[in-house]
Amino acid sequence: MTDLVQFSIILIFVGFLFWLANRYIPMDRRIRQILNILAVIALVLWLGNLFGSFESIHIGY
Repeated sequence: MTDLVQFSIILIFVGFLFWLANRYIPMDRRIRQILNILAVIALVLWLGNLFGSFESIHIGY
């Protein structure tokens, strides 16, 4: 399986899980917003790490 296909499958799967959580888990609107913001931040950090954007940053080394 190529990296691009694997990457796309992971994004679709994670997006589907968050859609399910937003749709079917009853929670306050503010908590839902915070979780969605955290999910976007985690996704951006994951993508940055995947594409090597954080190679020059050494946290905890």
